[in-house]
Amino acid sequence: MMIEKNISNAELMRRAHISANIITKIKNGQYIALEKVESICKAMNCTPNDMMEFIKDSDVEDDNTKAEVSR
Repeated sequence: MMIEKNISNAELMRRAHISANIITKIKNGQYIALEKVESICKAMNCTPNDMMEFIKDSDVEDDNTKAEVSR
């Protein structure tokens, strides 16, 4: 999405008031707080559905689901 909107890491960090650590977590598919997702969505003029996908984690015994940020 950043490529489509021609937004650099530095620009997203500035617009969304997030750190480089958050960018790294997103790129590595790691958990980020929903408040960070909200900030990023506001900065990119999108919704969480545009950047997240819910994937059933078949390795979890109790059948939970997890959110993974699309790369």
